[in-house]
Amino acid sequence: MGQHTADARLVSDSPAAAGGHGPTPDGPAPASHDPARHGSGSPTPDGLAPASCGFGSPALDSSAPAGSSGPRTPGPDVIAVTGLGVCLGGLPVLRDVSLAVGGGQTVALLGGNGSGKTTTLRALLGLIPHQSGSIELFGVPQARFKDWPRFGYVPQKASVSLHATTLAEVVETGTLARPNRKRRRRALVADALDQVGLADRADEIFLHLSGGQQQRALMARALAQTPDVLVLDEPLAGVDLAAQERIRDVLDRFRGAGGAVLAVLHETEVLAGLIDRAVILRGGRVVSDGPLAVGDLPDTGHRHEADPPLAAPGLVTGIETRWNS
Repeated sequence: MGQHTADARLVSDSPAAAGGHGPTPDGPAPASHDPARHGSGSPTPDGLAPASCGFGSPALDSSAPAGSSGPRTPGPDVIAVTGLGVCLGGLPVLRDVSLAVGGGQTVALLGGNGSGKTTTLRALLGLIPHQSGSIELFGVPQARFKDWPRFGYVPQKASVSLHATTLAEVVETGTLARPNRKRRRRALVADALDQVGLADRADEIFLHLSGGQQQRALMARALAQTPDVLVLDEPLAGVDLAAQERIRDVLDRFRGAGGAVLAVLHETEVLAGLIDRAVILRGGRVVSDGPLAVGDLPDTGHRHEADPPLAAPGLVTGIETRWNS
């Protein structure tokens, strides 16, 4: 890896596991509650105290062939969120959000600025705490879930602290979530870079890449982790059309291998053929959950939600450069 070796910032204990109040916020919920999927009656919180900001009671493989486009029957839920409530700065951001992602499904999370999309992702990944509702990951309550390498997370932008770190070193941090030998790590990095079309830039300094290339690099990092679920926060932002189509092909293969995807999107055209369901948030609530329809994407004047650097429970979220003397 040369003179500098990059290491993933992996935090083994989530706030919930440490006896705190669960993950940090960000989440959506369908307007029409589906008892068959989410159950009936009040949700069972993950041992969390009631929300204190005015919530009411909640209402009821890369080697796989491409060509998996089109809606599919989902497998068992890999993500199940019920009645989620999140406060930030004493103000409610998410209210009674419920959604589910089945195995092999691709679900788009849509909504206007400040609707709670990014907060939803962060809450379900344990990056911010939730004050009400429940989150299950692969059927396990979030507070007890430990197998975080099964989730590959691609944030809105590179929330990383880098000096002279190369692209390959950044991507290799994704392999550190699992006990891989050096030869295996190198193979995973090479494959991931090839998938996103950056194999010829492996030795370039990450910070010298364009914003779109950095976004693709973060996608490669997630793929190198060999996850079962990809959680993507605006994966197409700042990426040109050719690169968007490359990312679409990557997600198509991932989906074809049985992987599930939950993606915050501001544009749906490129990925429309892969999306099984669209969940639309408005004002921190789910207002629609169903097949993607024309006009689903609100024209709101794009901007990102705040993205503070937060630690994660065993999840690859940031990178720090370790200097070798």
